[in-house]
Amino acid sequence: MAKAMVYIQSGGPTSVINTSLYGAVKEAQKHPEISHIYGSLNGIDGLLNDKIIDLGKEDPETIELLKQTPGAVLGTTRHKLPKDLHHEEYARIIETLKKHNIGYVFVNGGNDSMDTCYKLSLLAKELNMDLKVMGVPKTVDNDLAETDHSNGFGSAAKYVINVTREIIADAQSYDRYKGYIIEVMGRNAGWLTAATDLLPEEARPDLIYLPENKFDTEKFVEKFAEIYEKKGLCVVAISEGIDFERDETNVKIDSFGHKQLGGAASDLGKLINSRLGISVRAIELSLPQRAFSFLTSKVDSDEAEACGREAVKHAVEGMTGHMIAIKRVSDAPYKVEYRPVDISKIANVERKVPGYMMKNDSHMDKSFRAYCEPLIKGELDIKMENGIIKTAVLKKVRV
Repeated sequence: MAKAMVYIQSGGPTSVINTSLYGAVKEAQKHPEISHIYGSLNGIDGLLNDKIIDLGKEDPETIELLKQTPGAVLGTTRHKLPKDLHHEEYARIIETLKKHNIGYVFVNGGNDSMDTCYKLSLLAKELNMDLKVMGVPKTVDNDLAETDHSNGFGSAAKYVINVTREIIADAQSYDRYKGYIIEVMGRNAGWLTAATDLLPEEARPDLIYLPENKFDTEKFVEKFAEIYEKKGLCVVAISEGIDFERDETNVKIDSFGHKQLGGAASDLGKLINSRLGISVRAIELSLPQRAFSFLTSKVDSDEAEACGREAVKHAVEGMTGHMIAIKRVSDAPYKVEYRPVDISKIANVERKVPGYMMKNDSHMDKSFRAYCEPLIKGELDIKMENGIIKTAVLKKVRV
């Protein structure tokens, strides 16, 4: 008997998160085993509170526009499900699933979202439910385990690289320069910050600091002073998660136990100013890193769509409790394959930049360049209207 599917978007959005949704929707339309294509509003909250919409009611043009729409069109959440599968929250989820005859659940997200995916698959197994649960990878941080890279990283890296280049070009316009510290997303993994290493020598940061390495404040000040004395300019790229002594009395903690990050560049800029008397402009790239459609990588977009499609294909074939991972076959020519990986190997596991990809505080190893360069290639043919990008606006017809 055919059953409905529901798609969940979770965690921080990316410029291609809706492209994975597009792939899942288009693939689901091919399979009679799927009776209806639903979306859960605001992640797992939609299943908890019976906020389900019928994506089959959306216009074809709207579905096509998903491929150039940033943000999470279904809405997202950072709600953490309880460890105890007998908690009342799971009873509410089961009630929603049964009410709408849902037999397929797709969770699109990062580390914490895969934790949600894992718990739902365990719930289905414990209760012997006819429910297939599959994960679709997504995170600009690129820290998902068991996959070569994550959907969203390539586009975010492309943004960081190009914006950094333009910041440096602007900085070089002046006769006497300031110091610049550019803060890039990355809590515990510095993949995005490392991407600035792809820039040509004349247009790249002088120093690159990742959270994988211990940050020595004294050495940082010394290197900054040395470079500034030589060039009259020093540009630094840092991951938001680098660890150094700073005031964190007002830092908020989310439901997953993560600190609310931001302000590292500003704090280091104040340090340089007080110690060296050099004026520093702190630039926090912030949300545009994950929500800038114009610099979406075509490679990233194509792979995001493929992961959505592959998740549906495997679920229809009977698979559950897995995430679609990307396996790199070769760098030149760049080629990948898609394979399902047991979600238990991915949930709550962080993949960091390996030591062999780091050369020093100024450069990454050539192996990182070979890894990252293919992921930022290609552009989308963005549809515009009166100078404004066209985006998908869902009707959100409730089921």
